[in-house]
Amino acid sequence: MTTDFDFSSKELFGPVVFRPSFNQAEAINANQAWSLFFTAGQEDKRLGFNAEAGRLFTNLLVATAVSGVIGAAIFTSVG
Repeated sequence: MTTDFDFSSKELFGPVVFRPSFNQAEAINANQAWSLFFTAGQEDKRLGFNAEAGRLFTNLLVATAVSGVIGAAIFTSVG
């Protein structure tokens, strides 16, 4: 059985962010950014191609930051 895959490239098994073909000054979407974060730069398509997952994690991060700021403002002004 023959295949068309070329596994001789060193970049194939390394992190995605260090591959020469990854980011040639092009914008990445939220899904790719969160995938890179969760996999420590190993894979940029782990969350798939649905944009809702990236928006969910972004909104959770924003909500956590906002609730932290509001909580800090409330509890420091009460005392």
